[in-house]
Amino acid sequence: MSKKGTYIVLLKSEQSKNIQIGRLAQLNLQKGYYLYIGSALGPGGVLSRLKHHHRISKKPHWHLDYLRAETKFYAAYALFSPQRKECEWAELMAKSEVVIEPLKGFGSSDCQCDTHLFYFSSSVKMARVIQGVEGILKVDVGLLL
Repeated sequence: MSKKGTYIVLLKSEQSKNIQIGRLAQLNLQKGYYLYIGSALGPGGVLSRLKHHHRISKKPHWHLDYLRAETKFYAAYALFSPQRKECEWAELMAKSEVVIEPLKGFGSSDCQCDTHLFYFSSSVKMARVIQGVEGILKVDVGLLL
């Protein structure tokens, strides 16, 4: 059964370099952790979307596909609900003092948010912010293989 919902993908970068994010812009990729917020309210649901993001896409479609090609999949979280929570979560992330918004417009072309991508210099800072997101569950990576 495909459950709809909102999700968080955590990626780890072990390199610093500039990468092109589709037609959006160049991203100055830094060593550290990237947190992306998205939703999957259509057919397939959250697990299908997370499986897509777990793999490196041969034909990049979403902004995250371009970033994923240069990073390691670190973890994923989800809230299974028909309500779209990505903008609410992005606003929560943007208020954090330990987060950096690395690229305006990333993943947010269909809403008013500045970005749905956030950078953390350490996993400890990232974990602290994730704890503030109400109702999310860690997704077993084994389900994505």
